[in-house]
Amino acid sequence: MKTRQTLRLAVAVWTCALPAQLAAQQAKARDVPEIPFEAAEVLKFPPNLYMGEGIGVATNSKGHIFVYTRAQATRLFEFDAKGVFVRELGEGLYGFAFAHAVRVDPQDNIWAVDEGTNMVIKFNPQGRVVMVLGRRPEPIDNPPPGPVPPAEPYTFNRPTDVAWDAAGNIFVSDGYGNSRVAKYDKNGRFLKSAGSKGADPGQLNLPHTIAADANGNIYVGDRSNNRIQVFDNDLKLKTVYDQVGAPWAVCITPGPHQYLYTSNSFPDNNNSQLSGVTGEIYKMELDGTILGKFGHAGKKVGEFSTVHEIDCRNENELLVSEITAWRVQKLNLHPRRPQ
Repeated sequence: MKTRQTLRLAVAVWTCALPAQLAAQQAKARDVPEIPFEAAEVLKFPPNLYMGEGIGVATNSKGHIFVYTRAQATRLFEFDAKGVFVRELGEGLYGFAFAHAVRVDPQDNIWAVDEGTNMVIKFNPQGRVVMVLGRRPEPIDNPPPGPVPPAEPYTFNRPTDVAWDAAGNIFVSDGYGNSRVAKYDKNGRFLKSAGSKGADPGQLNLPHTIAADANGNIYVGDRSNNRIQVFDNDLKLKTVYDQVGAPWAVCITPGPHQYLYTSNSFPDNNNSQLSGVTGEIYKMELDGTILGKFGHAGKKVGEFSTVHEIDCRNENELLVSEITAWRVQKLNLHPRRPQ
């Protein structure tokens, strides 16, 4: 009898908490126009090679697709523009343990951000490692229990993403542990950092994704605070966008007129109660104006199952990697022209 009463109480507490949880996950924006789109799975793996969790996706100037995946081991694959497998980069690399993001810079260098080794690794286009930021903790380095120690210039704590400005300066969102953004010059010399754990303007609570615009402004997906914070190139806060839910992934298009994409992703805890209020991706002007949205949570092609990274090299042709569906989808958007 006591066990049943305890179970009823637990169910009642969970039921009462659910509306608050739904409200916290749902984007504030209302009456956002839908952007029609088509979706397809495009990657073609050779026999006996498999996709794990879809953690990162990026393209280079040739249209080749790079996929960073958590499988039996963390692996980085390259496919051609048609999705045909080309090669694996960094097989057995000491810096690979728990993938978090992959990006390609304007020179076609490939950057892998590994949350498990606390490292950001730069590969040249030939696939050779040419720079590393951070250092993998040694097996004997058992951190003492207690509060997270203060951030250090060249040490990360579960970093999440990387971006660059036109001068080649490097910006790292750092991340689950340090709740900051760190800036380095193009040679990896530390310049400054901004942010601390919290919910005040300029503070961060899981900076999960990052992008830079052509003017050097830095857009940080402050995921657990359900907002995007925009910093100038010196990491001084400029503005906050808090209408589009929890930004799991952000991407800024190239070109003379840039757009911002952000995903209010269905959480990877697979709580089906949240599927009705998450999963959509928003298209925005850089000033925060919401232009439209598309997609919803689900596992079918054309639905989104925890989008973790977006590639938007082409404004209306996106790639998205998904954790809980173990895939990459190619999206062709058909935005309606203004009347």
